[in-house]
Amino acid sequence: MIDFIGKKWLFFAISGIVIIPGIISLLMWGLRLSIDFTGGTLLEIRNENFAQPQKLEAVKKIFINNGVQISTVTKSGINTYIFRTKEFNQQKNESIKKEIEKSFGQVEEKRFESVGPVIGKELTRKAIISIILASLMIILYVAWSFRQVPKPYSSFKFGVSAIVALLHDVLLVVGIFSLLGHFYRIEIDTLFVTALLTVIGFSVHDTIVVFDRIRENLKKMPGKKFSYVANESILETLVRSLSTGLTVIFTLSALLLFGGDTIRWFVVALLIGIVSGTYSSIFNATPLLVLWEEKK
Repeated sequence: MIDFIGKKWLFFAISGIVIIPGIISLLMWGLRLSIDFTGGTLLEIRNENFAQPQKLEAVKKIFINNGVQISTVTKSGINTYIFRTKEFNQQKNESIKKEIEKSFGQVEEKRFESVGPVIGKELTRKAIISIILASLMIILYVAWSFRQVPKPYSSFKFGVSAIVALLHDVLLVVGIFSLLGHFYRIEIDTLFVTALLTVIGFSVHDTIVVFDRIRENLKKMPGKKFSYVANESILETLVRSLSTGLTVIFTLSALLLFGGDTIRWFVVALLIGIVSGTYSSIFNATPLLVLWEEKK
């Protein structure tokens, strides 16, 4: 029988090694924010050649060559696209349109306007507060759901351990994107926030599966050490947890390969979070719970 609990310090060390660089990056450089957070310019244009994907890619290069960083490109009609970019002035706009027309013919400008941030400071603050409140609610919910855990074990500790595993996954994703932002200029946008919320849900779900088996086994194995019961529970749920995680990872890998540039970093964030969530549920949350219970 594999003793996962006996190797808990090794698993904690691995988590520390992968998380600490990201935390240092966050403290030093923070995150590189897209115009969803900072605001910028919206340009909607139409050109007959936009029907050809390779032509659209060439148009993107014209923006980049003019020093304008594109955040998102969205189709809004037949051969019509909206370019959300870092802020630039009317003079730069005319220059870009002339270059496009020189290569692809007549360009029809439908809109050119400065836009405010989709996610403002107030909304960001509310999102943080919501996540904190959600974490507290998860603790209370898990504590209530596991209230029938045999004494002297505490259902509250189950909830807190689940949150620690959740924070592990969030910190890993955010830390890696901080490093990517600093070294490769990768920005975070509204899709990144969506990915984080998805990772939080997956992490808690996977952790509860293991914890639920521990609760069942505590009743089936009275008198056994908590560490033994927890290790047995991990072994019993290991195949299920890995199967669930791998199914999602295979799907996301296909999206990463064939999904295109628009959702690439959204998929990368999900992949990191799902891998981390599968790991932390088995090798962090449960060993932490054991360590806490046996410290009594």
